Amino acid sequence: MNDVAAPDKRSVPPGSGRRRSPFFPKGRLLKPAEREAVSALLGGAPRERSLLIEYLHSIQDSEGCLPAGYLHALAEELRIPMAEIYEVASFYAHFDIVKDNEERPPSTTIRVCDSLSCALAGGETLLKDLAAAAGTNVRVVRAPCMGRCDAAPVCEIGHRHIDHADTERVTEALASGDFSPRLPEYQGFDAYRAAGGYSVLQDCLAGTRPVEAIIETLSDAALRGLGGAGFPTGRKWTFVRAEPKPRLMAVNADEGEPGTFKDRYYLEREPHRFLEGMLIAAWAVEAEDIYLYLRDEYPAAREILLKEIAAIDAAGLAQHTRVHLRRGAGAYICGEESAMIESIEGKRGYPRHRPPFVAQDGIFGRPTLVNNVETLYWVPEILSRGADWFAAQGVSGAKGLRSYSVSGRIKEPGVKLAPAGTTARQLVEEHCGGMREGHAFKAYLPGGASGGILPEAMADLPLEFGTLEEHGCFVGSHAVIILSDQDNMTDVALNLMRFFEDESCGQCTPCRNGTEKAVQLMAQPDWDAATLNDLAEVMRDASICGLGQAAPNPLTSVLKLFPDDVAQRRASSMAGGDDR
Repeated sequence: MNDVAAPDKRSVPPGSGRRRSPFFPKGRLLKPAEREAVSALLGGAPRERSLLIEYLHSIQDSEGCLPAGYLHALAEELRIPMAEIYEVASFYAHFDIVKDNEERPPSTTIRVCDSLSCALAGGETLLKDLAAAAGTNVRVVRAPCMGRCDAAPVCEIGHRHIDHADTERVTEALASGDFSPRLPEYQGFDAYRAAGGYSVLQDCLAGTRPVEAIIETLSDAALRGLGGAGFPTGRKWTFVRAEPKPRLMAVNADEGEPGTFKDRYYLEREPHRFLEGMLIAAWAVEAEDIYLYLRDEYPAAREILLKEIAAIDAAGLAQHTRVHLRRGAGAYICGEESAMIESIEGKRGYPRHRPPFVAQDGIFGRPTLVNNVETLYWVPEILSRGADWFAAQGVSGAKGLRSYSVSGRIKEPGVKLAPAGTTARQLVEEHCGGMREGHAFKAYLPGGASGGILPEAMADLPLEFGTLEEHGCFVGSHAVIILSDQDNMTDVALNLMRFFEDESCGQCTPCRNGTEKAVQLMAQPDWDAATLNDLAEVMRDASICGLGQAAPNPLTSVLKLFPDDVAQRRASSMAGGDDR
């Protein structure tokens, strides 16, 4: 297989992420120019501790990095210790801390995705070619999944993504000097209203649709959390409504699982259908504030949301709540709901111990409803067309529609809307135009990086919650990556484990040390199955959150279901070759 396994360590430039530890001299004196610069950047914004990450983004966007003096000035503005500023800034990969007297990073950064779908499409070669071709004031770095797996390989220059990237396209983009996001065509506020949009919300606000009836309809439709957990939506809303006021709401738009891009697809095409569902949910649970947490890798979606949320406010459709758009900063762990809430509060994205659950003790200690983008996207449609319409869409005992993010060795990757319970074989043959020329269907990831790996012989299993767990896999957010006879599954699993190693928040030992040790063992030509299985068991049983618990799934899948690939890896090494 070509271009799948990444180098042993992701190269991290000075100050680019969590592995960097800048030094702030003891007794440093704050310069007036630094104070004035930061004060000007913050402008009239309230000096709130919870907005720390937003302030850091303001500095990073303006300066191209986080100079130590600016961090010092920010600490003074917020009246908090500089160590507190640093612990947050150093946690997130998209912040570049630069200490005093240290040279600033190049003005232009090219981030090249090295996650699985891009690696399959030649991402490693692209990374090497761009590193050789880049100019003196350009840096080229590895980056995890950017949520554009259907356009692999992908890179990002500033806030501009280059789909199906090659050296020529990237060079042309560099020469243009325009690194702003490219906004796709999408349905704006006026067009959505003209098509009948927001009529359900207006009925709710007018009192013609009781909350109890709304929740009953969603429950009868079998709408579930489509961010990966699959928890019944109506039941979740009921739990939050039972908690004391004030209540809040968080929208999880931090779609970072390699192979997943369905939420971006809807945000960039039909944002108001999602936004109406969001406002209905806030009305139903009487949430005073909504915190929409969007991953930083989606700059186009952010521009769209800023404009369209303003249109909603101007139309008076959000008078029952307040909408706050919060920007992530490059941390996959913040897709875990409690880590996301920590980040919304302006802190490191450390998952919380549970109980209490976020429905009881969420943002700022208040009961909080957390829903995924796609879950909310379906709310207006279900309430308009009825529970029976949605529930009847599924097959093989499943209910509803699912947005499958499909990528890999297929002719037509993309978001495929299909009945819940659709199989991987049906996705390949009926929705994706079949396998690419020269590739035979060998295996697939049913649920993104953490969902495990299954062989083609099991491609007729329904892709739905609860159907794959007996095989050590799950569907999660319905991200399906198709692999071929040209891929060795040991390389695939190693690529995925390297992702988990890099994205571990470091809070708990089983995940922090377990992912690192697993990478070391999996990089060897001869896999020690007993040791790897023992390590996987410790990670599953003792990690705080789902990242560490699910990280071993691809590894154990390969050991159990692909013994020939393990043997091929060993034989290739003994013969002096390397098919990776």
